[in-house]
Amino acid sequence: MPELPEVETVMRGMQIALQGHEISDVILRRPDLRWQIPAAFRASVAGQTITGFRRRGKYILMRLSNNLSVVLHLGMSGRILLDSPEAPALHEHVTFITADGRRCGFVDPRRFGMLDLVPTGQEEQYKFLVSMGPEPLDASFTDTVLHAALKDRKSPTKTALLDQKIVSGLGNIYVCEALYRTGIHPQTLACTLTLPQTKRLVRAIKDVLNEAIAAGGSSLKDYVRPEGGLGYFQHAWRVYGRKGQPCPDCPGLPDCAGVEQITQAGRSSFFCPLRQKLS
Repeated sequence: MPELPEVETVMRGMQIALQGHEISDVILRRPDLRWQIPAAFRASVAGQTITGFRRRGKYILMRLSNNLSVVLHLGMSGRILLDSPEAPALHEHVTFITADGRRCGFVDPRRFGMLDLVPTGQEEQYKFLVSMGPEPLDASFTDTVLHAALKDRKSPTKTALLDQKIVSGLGNIYVCEALYRTGIHPQTLACTLTLPQTKRLVRAIKDVLNEAIAAGGSSLKDYVRPEGGLGYFQHAWRVYGRKGQPCPDCPGLPDCAGVEQITQAGRSSFFCPLRQKLS
């Protein structure tokens, strides 16, 4: 599933290509993705000008001149094709066409993505956004905020950080990478983290997300940037997907058997057993 850096990259690509343009038509090739697309979707969107974009967690909000926002989620395998050809791509279920002929296609082979509408002034009250935690790249996401959110959580830190009510937008890859940089074992109970540990963790989360966005995200299976290029941050992964490979911080040490992999809540966690000791 595309994570925050991938969604941010897609949103920025859409913003550059589409903001300020009028949508002349919307082609819906099916009435649903993961859920039903609103029956009035085409009528509500066609004829409107795109006034802005916003990302909230892993959701993209495309704001329109009639004070409605299109809510878009890429799901497991969704991607956006900008300047898509007139003949739709395979699994291109929705196409936005601008008045000057630009085409934006939503491709979703597994159909776990979604499209919906919400009044722009009520975005924060939207059913999938209302309970979200702070944005990890916002100034409001601080060590004291995260420490307060985790102090009563008896679940593993890795699991807690994936809870969108704690912090929005974080996914498996970047939590693994941030924990590695902080030296925290993914099974460490969240409630045991000290304030200094939490401060380092917040810094690591912001750093790894910003670095990934600058690199265009990580390319996993179906994810590509809107213009068709691949992201490159996967080349900078230090532990994710590197089971058995040397840890970049302790290569060649005789007691380092390489990165280990465990399963937590049905997801793979990668960590260095020397750098991230379970206390």
